[in-house]
Amino acid sequence: MTDTEQTPARPVRVGVQIQPQHADYAQIRRAVAAAEETGVDLVMNWDHFFPLYGDPDGKHFECWTMLGAWAEATERVEIGALVSCNSYRNPDLLADMARTVDHMSDGRLMLGIGAGWFQRDYDEYGFEFGTAGGRIGDLAEAMPRIEARWAKLNPAPVRDIPVMIGGGGEKKTLPLVARHADIWHSFGDPATVRRKGDLLDGYCRDLGRDPREIERSVGVEGDPAATGQALLDAGVTLVTVNAGGPDYDLGPLRDWLAWRDDHRG
Repeated sequence: MTDTEQTPARPVRVGVQIQPQHADYAQIRRAVAAAEETGVDLVMNWDHFFPLYGDPDGKHFECWTMLGAWAEATERVEIGALVSCNSYRNPDLLADMARTVDHMSDGRLMLGIGAGWFQRDYDEYGFEFGTAGGRIGDLAEAMPRIEARWAKLNPAPVRDIPVMIGGGGEKKTLPLVARHADIWHSFGDPATVRRKGDLLDGYCRDLGRDPREIERSVGVEGDPAATGQALLDAGVTLVTVNAGGPDYDLGPLRDWLAWRDDHRG
């Protein structure tokens, strides 16, 4: 049994990623409102400049200006990016942006962050793509700067902004998660998540950190009856469902919310 399996108190949560592609903003705004009405715990977008699926030159909107609007348009849900790309913004600026949206939302922002991977974003917007190792190295340098800037800002963030780090790299990303993250987001089947989670537990112990401090998150699809219990057994307590434009079908989200409610007792 892993450390994460021994955690009794963390509630099961469900998030949704409202992908900001192939839709007008009014459609995105309605999808966010509908998601909040369903009782979802966390509503997220993503940090890209072009669609990832469908027409590569289709409609698309920017991440952080949208999060500011969501802060004002929602009342209960946590909001954030799944995930923000470290490469696109100075880390101190990103910390200030996150602090500002945190205040706009009355303390509901989650800072999702990752090293970046979609080369077209870099090429067309003039960022250096470099190598995967170099981008992860940049993220490692950015995290202490973000944390230090939060400590200096006036006013301070409303709360200790939870940090979600996305990725499953076993030699570089997971050690970063162990040092800086409140939430680890990954993809994969339950066996993969369990194996990587065991590695993360080891990195936490090396740092003297309780592995149970890090919430485990995974992207899901399909019937929750097929994989839900296995994910719980692997230590996952946050599952995220995707919804793509322009129609934003929230049917799969409702299925996972019903599953969540069954496991909340």
